[in-house]
Amino acid sequence: MTLDDLKRVDRDWLLAREVAPILGTDPHSIRVWAHQRPEGLGFPVIVVGRRIRIPRVPFLRFMGVDI
Repeated sequence: MTLDDLKRVDRDWLLAREVAPILGTDPHSIRVWAHQRPEGLGFPVIVVGRRIRIPRVPFLRFMGVDI
C-alpha cells in the first residue's frame, strides 16, 4: 500500500500489515514495538489483547500527509 491508498481506506484504523511497507519494516516488528514500547513508534497505537490498531489520521499526519 501507498500513503495515497491509506488516505482512501474506509476505516478509522489501519493494520500493521498495511503500514509496514511504508515504514520499511515488517508487520511483526510493528506489533512487537506496539506491545513493548508503543511510545517508540512515534504514532499512536491501540493494543487490544494481541492485536493492534493504528489510528489512520494520526498515522498519516505522522507521515506528513495533510488530511
